Amino acid sequence: MIRALSTALLAASVLAAATASAGEVYQWKDANGVTHYSQTPPAQGKFQQRTITQHVSAAAPAQPTAERTVSPQCATAQRNIELLQGGSRLQVDSNGDGQPDGDLDDADRQKQLEIAQTVARVNCGER
Repeated sequence: MIRALSTALLAASVLAAATASAGEVYQWKDANGVTHYSQTPPAQGKFQQRTITQHVSAAAPAQPTAERTVSPQCATAQRNIELLQGGSRLQVDSNGDGQPDGDLDDADRQKQLEIAQTVARVNCGER
């Protein structure tokens, strides 16, 4: 479910993006059923290789300001927070086929907002 929601958030980001860059990550579940993402695969067990695409708005400056450099993870988290706090309808891809097949309900929206806020805290510095 979290994977489908993450896919939906990524798809929602695509709608507002003009350029993109990609990176490879690995996804797996531990013995407790917790999903993990990393730039390196786990030492043992099954995993999936994923491509993560980061989208940058066409209105964003090509070079970050000298005053503060924002990491790509921070920018993505901030955009996800904006989307999740906005009143617009967000859809999910619950079966992984790349097509939205349902709406993100209020409970799942709140869970995804908490995840995005945690990512922002980690990657954007103190807030």
